[in-house]
Amino acid sequence: MYLAELSREQVAPRTIAAHLSAIRSFYRWMAAEGLIDGDAVSAIASPKLPRDLPGVLTTQQVKALLASPDVSTPAGLRDAAMLELLYASGARISELAALNVESIAWSERTLRLWGKGSKERIVPLYRRALDVTRRYIEEGRPELLAQAKRGDGTNGVHPLFISARGNRMSAAMLRRRFHMLATLAGIPSDIAPHAMRHTFATDLLEGGADLRSVQELLGHASLSTTQIYTHLTPDRLKRAVTQALPRGE
Repeated sequence: MYLAELSREQVAPRTIAAHLSAIRSFYRWMAAEGLIDGDAVSAIASPKLPRDLPGVLTTQQVKALLASPDVSTPAGLRDAAMLELLYASGARISELAALNVESIAWSERTLRLWGKGSKERIVPLYRRALDVTRRYIEEGRPELLAQAKRGDGTNGVHPLFISARGNRMSAAMLRRRFHMLATLAGIPSDIAPHAMRHTFATDLLEGGADLRSVQELLGHASLSTTQIYTHLTPDRLKRAVTQALPRGE
């Protein structure tokens, strides 16, 4: 009755789901304490939640963003490498923060990422991303370490993205740099680094990549998570229908 009343009052589905979660936790506690027999709310289905479409950058916005760092400075070279790797790999900002110089296999042109649940995945990189990152490692990174008067890593581990103090940059620090560069590029302030991951996935699908491959590149455990991007690529789906069905034309 309570949940039905919330629905009649047009309370948002996410709010109703939160209320139901709290009620379930309360009933589980009462059952564990022996105050009730069984779980009276376990059979109640959660409201269907809307799936928000992710923000995606346009081609022009991506170009403007990638061109925003001042590559005449060590920090600018670092920022350029950060942006290129975000777009080239579809990495989460937390995954980028965890990268080491050793994460890049130059001869194979791949990047090793560690995702949720410490799950490893290997992502191929295009030439420009490798070139920009190599320049940062060879020119910008040593200068940042010299300015900070810091050594280069410990125990054979060399953090890829380092601050002006010579320390590994956290995800929060990289996120702040991203927002600063996005502002310089004239991109709306509500665009987050995760938009580069969404753009990576959408551009792959628009370019003809299959959903399973995109799932693997993103490190999604379930294909249903990757399928949200199909809502952003209607032209690709129309082409697939036209090409696949005998009467598609």
